[in-house]
Amino acid sequence: MNHYFKSVIPVIESNYNKFTTVEKSIADFFINNQKKADFSAKTVASKLFVSEASLSRFAQKCGYRGYREFIYQYEENFVEKKETMAGNTLMILNAYQELLNSSYSLVDEKQIERIGNYLNKAKKVLVCGKGSSGLAAKEMEIRFMRIGVDVDSITDTDLMRMRAVFQDEDSLVFGFSIGGQKEEIIFLLKEAEKRGAKTILFTANNRDDYKEFCTEVVLVPSLLHLNHGNVISPQFPILIMTDIIYSYYVERDETKKKILHERTLQALEKSYTEKIERK
Repeated sequence: MNHYFKSVIPVIESNYNKFTTVEKSIADFFINNQKKADFSAKTVASKLFVSEASLSRFAQKCGYRGYREFIYQYEENFVEKKETMAGNTLMILNAYQELLNSSYSLVDEKQIERIGNYLNKAKKVLVCGKGSSGLAAKEMEIRFMRIGVDVDSITDTDLMRMRAVFQDEDSLVFGFSIGGQKEEIIFLLKEAEKRGAKTILFTANNRDDYKEFCTEVVLVPSLLHLNHGNVISPQFPILIMTDIIYSYYVERDETKKKILHERTLQALEKSYTEKIERK
């Protein structure tokens, strides 16, 4: 279960809404295909009734230099893996393994380093999300609060709109939206960006217009095309990326942040002990 490879599938999924109708038909083919075959440009173009130039443009929209580079990466999906379990256990573990592989494919380490720099410079951090994304926002607040970050999480729509107007150049705002279309999250990021704040959107849906109001767009895996995705916690892809950011951030001043973390644990233990003694 520890086999990781750079898969193009999450890259295709995250860019899906940017494709033309022809490019979406190409994307659907590669997403749904389960068999290793002849993926030469000539063969695939003939099979899908598209031009080889369309395949090239599709590959470039996915971030590759051309179709040849794209297909070289795509064929990694067919590396043989040995399975030693069966039933629901294997189904769930494989689903999480696929999400981890997808995260591995999407993570941009230079971007993570930039976000670490933003966290170091920010005087206040705001993390926002609705539903399952809201749970991930609360988790991020607790994690980073314990190492000295002045951070709040918000899950209420009205509070998001109110807090948007108080952001400034000292602020760093995270918005969590898998679909990338939560109106209140987009509103918050747009208003914060207008006021000079750094803004970061976590989403599975990459769109060109995000660049107008997002300092960074962190792509996370989508559950849409994942078999049995309905049994996987929706916040899991976001938590993976926040854990990676956390590890990079802690590494910058590991001793100091470990001390702060220990102090928060000690404070919690002291509070618990005092409650027991009062009883």
